[in-house]
Amino acid sequence: MAKGLQGFLWTMLLLFCAIQELGSWAMHTAVEGPGLGEPGDPALLAGGRVKRGWVWNQFFVVEEYTGTEPLYVGKIHSDSDEGDGSIKYTISGEGAGTIFLIDEITGDIHATERLDREQKTFYTLRAQARDRQTDQLLEPESEFIIKVQDINDSEPRFLEGPYIGSVAELSPIGTSVMQVMASDADDPTYGSSARVVYSVLEGEQHFTVDSKTGVIRTAVADLDRETQDRYEVVIRATDMAGQLGGLSGSTTVTIVVTDVNDNPPRFPQKMYQFSIVETAPVGTAIGRVKAEDSDVGENTDMTYQVKDEEGVEMFKVTTDSNTQEAVITVQKPLDYESKKVHTVVVEALNKFVDPRFVDLGTFRDQTIVRVSVLDVDEPPEFRPPSNLMEVQEDAHVGSVVGVVTALDPDTANHPVRYAIDRSTDAERIFDIDAKTGAIVTGKVLDRETAGWHNITVLAMEADNHSQVSRASLRIRILDVNDNPPELATPYEAAVCEDAKPGQLIQTISVVDRDEPQSGHRFYFTLAPEATNNHHFSLLDIQDNTAAVHTQRVGFNRQEQDVYLLPILVVDSGPPALSSTGTLTIRVCGCDSNGAIQSCNSTAYVVSATLSPGALIALLVCVLILVVLVLLILTLKRHHKSHLTSEDDEDMRDNVIKYNDEGGGEQDTEAYDMSALRSLYDFSEIKAGDGGGGPGEGGPGRNPASELHALPQWVQSPDLDFSVFRDYICRKVEQADEDLSVPPYDSFQTYAFEGSDSPVPSLSSINTWSSGSEQDFSYLGGWGPRFRQLAALYAGRRGEEDSEES
Repeated sequence: MAKGLQGFLWTMLLLFCAIQELGSWAMHTAVEGPGLGEPGDPALLAGGRVKRGWVWNQFFVVEEYTGTEPLYVGKIHSDSDEGDGSIKYTISGEGAGTIFLIDEITGDIHATERLDREQKTFYTLRAQARDRQTDQLLEPESEFIIKVQDINDSEPRFLEGPYIGSVAELSPIGTSVMQVMASDADDPTYGSSARVVYSVLEGEQHFTVDSKTGVIRTAVADLDRETQDRYEVVIRATDMAGQLGGLSGSTTVTIVVTDVNDNPPRFPQKMYQFSIVETAPVGTAIGRVKAEDSDVGENTDMTYQVKDEEGVEMFKVTTDSNTQEAVITVQKPLDYESKKVHTVVVEALNKFVDPRFVDLGTFRDQTIVRVSVLDVDEPPEFRPPSNLMEVQEDAHVGSVVGVVTALDPDTANHPVRYAIDRSTDAERIFDIDAKTGAIVTGKVLDRETAGWHNITVLAMEADNHSQVSRASLRIRILDVNDNPPELATPYEAAVCEDAKPGQLIQTISVVDRDEPQSGHRFYFTLAPEATNNHHFSLLDIQDNTAAVHTQRVGFNRQEQDVYLLPILVVDSGPPALSSTGTLTIRVCGCDSNGAIQSCNSTAYVVSATLSPGALIALLVCVLILVVLVLLILTLKRHHKSHLTSEDDEDMRDNVIKYNDEGGGEQDTEAYDMSALRSLYDFSEIKAGDGGGGPGEGGPGRNPASELHALPQWVQSPDLDFSVFRDYICRKVEQADEDLSVPPYDSFQTYAFEGSDSPVPSLSSINTWSSGSEQDFSYLGGWGPRFRQLAALYAGRRGEEDSEES
């Protein structure tokens, strides 16, 4: 059939070309004269004929030509062409020389390539007629158009695919689903090649399509998503208005059936069974149940509730929003001994109900949940759970405060033993009978010390102390009137010497540590020992206070400056207790306005400001105290330093205390050598040597020479210096290791000279003299550094010798 259709098309094409060729020859017009007119410029000739230079028809060429020979398009001809071949025809423009070729002699134009109107609908070219010999332009260049004639060679196409639509289930017939559109590339202005109609190839049982608009609609009213939630519908588009020979294209449309809430929830089981121990705390989850719903999305959202009264009281049902399950939890404590099995009716219903489908039935379902309570060994329970007891504070030790009772809730009913948690009663104020639970006082009570006691009572099984219950017990100590009232403070009052009778001196109030239930009521009166008092009166104001007034005119503080007024205070009991307090009243001098100036013993009122003289006196006293303190500190420091210098036996400290630097060899005033000599008692040395003659330090020795003659060390051959050497080495080692002491090394090496010293010792410390006169002239040969030392001794010796001569 396809081959027959193709043959038919080519037959029609050839027929069209023949008609075109005949029309071109029929419209050919000869030239009437030798001159060529401009194209488009008509010249009126004799007889009314129009003279034109170019004569041709508008050219057409059929697309998609598949012949082997070039396709004839048309012919151009000049009226000056006499057919002798002297004119050469040429074309230029779109496709000239490639797609379109012209015969230079005849002017015939042929198409050499296959054309497609969908790509290009027409071509614009320009024609020229030239003299073949001179190549001169015989006619002005003229423009012409070659149009591509359309044929039905493009099938309709769905360019917006793939198509996906949706429709709600149970929608009525004719509900619009979506619209599809196909486009045809053929010329819509030529024939019916681009006229498209739509039809359903597959899925026509459930859907239809509008042949002109392409709107897809439902064909049935019982689309059920739970049965089939997706349909594949094939839509065909055909051109030529669906006539025979038209081309077609198709597309697949996916139609999704969306859900509506048309299915109620259903429990898979009519009964569920769970078990839980009786000691499970409130809020413990027992189990989960779930109702199934064939719908999807929010149409499956459910809520659960307990329908029976017993279940509502004991259990609670909540909805898990993630899994849409009913979570059953304990709402009240369970008791195996009271009830072993509980039956709960749970109902599930949709949260969102579509009113359009209410007639389909009720959108809820119920199931039965059977909860079995398991028995466990429970600790004793306090009954009744009263936590308040009262006892009088004057109760004797061992008095019963109250009795607590606890029972074993288990079927075995084990005996119970009682105890007090001593961490709550560390002072052991209360005791409890282990068998009866009677609480008794263990010590004397005092409400004023502690008015409440909070203790914890333990109840445990006699044979299993791990099963323990605790109960907090509050014991209130009831008040007993055992404290007498007392004056609020040690009252002291003052009265002016010129006071008048009836003048208020002081208002008295009292305190009482007791707290009677009916409140305090105090009575005031003067003590019996003050019955002969004619100076003051006491008035009970009836509001637990009393006022003291004067009874006489004026007082004389020279006669009596202090009055002691005993006041008796009695409470309301029972029993009534009393105490006596004393009000001290001082007689003071007052000014004309009644302001107290001074009293005999002490000034009653001290002025807020001091006079300048008093301030100066106060400052002088403070200054004297500061000077005394500084003087005492200075004396203590001086005394301490003096004691330290006398008691210190280390020669190094005596040297270090100078702490100054000499001025060189010329400085003879930096320090006094006699201070060093005074550290040793040379008189004892002289006394030891008193047996010698005048030349050996006897009484006939010159005192002047004693001041300048230094004793010289004379080493005895029988002395052992190892002790000194060891001592000096230990001191040097200690000084080297201790970084906190001053550097004494130079002086320690000065303390002892070995036997190999090239010169005798010059030190006046730790050196003993033989008492003989010595010659220091050798000091002059020691160099300039010892020049000053040689002048002190050798020079002095020279003066003495000269005086003797």
